[in-house]
Amino acid sequence: MGFNFSEFKVKQGSYEAGLLERLEPEKLPKHLAVIMDGNGRWAARRGLPRIEGHRRGATSVRRLVEDCRRLGIGVLTIYAFSVENWKRPQKEIDALMAMLSDFVRKEINNLLKNEIRFLPYGRWRELPTRTVADLEWAMEETSDCDKMLFQVALNYGGRTELVDACRRVAEDCLQGQLNAEEIDEGTISERLYSPDVPDPDLLIRTSGEMRVSNFLLWEIAYTELHITELHWPDFRLRHLLEALIDFQMRERRFGGLSGEGK
Repeated sequence: MGFNFSEFKVKQGSYEAGLLERLEPEKLPKHLAVIMDGNGRWAARRGLPRIEGHRRGATSVRRLVEDCRRLGIGVLTIYAFSVENWKRPQKEIDALMAMLSDFVRKEINNLLKNEIRFLPYGRWRELPTRTVADLEWAMEETSDCDKMLFQVALNYGGRTELVDACRRVAEDCLQGQLNAEEIDEGTISERLYSPDVPDPDLLIRTSGEMRVSNFLLWEIAYTELHITELHWPDFRLRHLLEALIDFQMRERRFGGLSGEGK
């Protein structure tokens, strides 16, 4: 099965068309995670305020969601606001929260049209009241969509997620629903924020930073990493396709020997 170039608005013979021709649909990641880094640096290099970088970054998010849906990727998880981001200036935080509400309001029709389920991920209920209300609304509106899951990590941290999971384990032990000797990896996995979602196959990070920044620490144990020097607002279809081609050339051994598979 190939891809319809017209769906991606690329011309036959173009660089992007060539990349699409090289993709093998059966080797695409089922779950793609993205650390969207570099909005502020993108703006600074152009003499623009940081918030303008975030606005341009939101446009890249919109493109990414649409492209992943066209490619048939089942789950997309993006890192939008970490637990550490509260350290930023209040003016920037307020602007980010307003942009988030604006984004879900504007994108809801596209999500419904493309049957994409929207799911906040993390301690998102601790965000400002209006933001939480908009997130709940978008989550409810798209609850019956089943073609793709779009998770947005908000007020999220990998260590925080593990702390919350451990608290649930402790509560179950105190209530007599779980014995200590029964605790294994599955016990933890079942108590993460999205226990029914498969672990990411591929993690893309922009802006060239060689770290995972407290993102999905449990879930990315065997995830393939793709780092690009691009700042997030410059991320386009061609860069997504390059990452996917890189991924499909990897041999995933999951701790086994070459050729053994998972």
